[in-house]
Amino acid sequence: MSKKPLTPRRALNKGIIALMTLFAAVSAIIFLLPTFLTISNSLMSQTEINANYGVVFSSLNDSKTYMSEKVNLKFIPDIVSFSQYISALVKTPDYLMKFWNSMILTVPIVIFQTVVALFASYGFARLTGRLKEIIFFMYIVLMLMPYQVTLVPNYLVADKLGLLNTRWSIILPGIFSPFAVFLLTKAMKRIPKTYYEAAMLDGANELQIFTGICFPMVRSALFSVLMLVFIDYWNMVEQPLILMADETLHPLSVYLSKINSGDTGLAFAVAVIYMTPPLLMFLYGEDYLVEGITYSGGIKG
Repeated sequence: MSKKPLTPRRALNKGIIALMTLFAAVSAIIFLLPTFLTISNSLMSQTEINANYGVVFSSLNDSKTYMSEKVNLKFIPDIVSFSQYISALVKTPDYLMKFWNSMILTVPIVIFQTVVALFASYGFARLTGRLKEIIFFMYIVLMLMPYQVTLVPNYLVADKLGLLNTRWSIILPGIFSPFAVFLLTKAMKRIPKTYYEAAMLDGANELQIFTGICFPMVRSALFSVLMLVFIDYWNMVEQPLILMADETLHPLSVYLSKINSGDTGLAFAVAVIYMTPPLLMFLYGEDYLVEGITYSGGIKG
């Protein structure tokens, strides 16, 4: 079978594809460089890190010191050392405690926000009427507002309820965040109504319809919600700073900014530990995330 002749149009298309592929590859390398640099530097000894980056951090800590030397960006350590991880996980319990603070704050929010969103989204998808549309519109408006806009009302409400300086001041507002409701509602609305009608003709009640039809068909969107909510609250900074004055309750996301003032090698190790949970979650559920966002649990094809 003879090959088709390479026409100018086909040559142009191949050239465009090659350029786009090259651009995507270069962009991916640029985006991955900071992550690779952090991981590789976490495996260096403190002496090697100080030799490469000591000038930068000294200039940050001392306002009278200026950078007069070039920074040596080194991606491969001379000697692989796990001393920074041992210091972070064993010798310095503060970092491990902050890590578990992040878990204690994030995991309940992810679980209960998803549960609330599932039932609320089912109601928005199944019910009709003007009141439902108004409430859902309010959800969208609240979701579009920056967190800084709602921070003062959250602070006042938490103060009146006596929740300030406790984990509940962050967990309770997080459970009722509108983002998960919005995404799951859009997913459930894409389910054909004929599925509901067929189930009702078979005698299924609303709970059976929810568990037997709706829930299985929005699993991709549900996993997307789990990942996005986890990453959002795993990286929170403003809420703990404003609502919790006790620094022993602060998550690792807040504490990371203070590490650079001391052991810089330890900062790289703690940064790797900090980014491991969301990275593992993304690697495990990348396909679910893309499918859930793209199709929102609807019917493909």
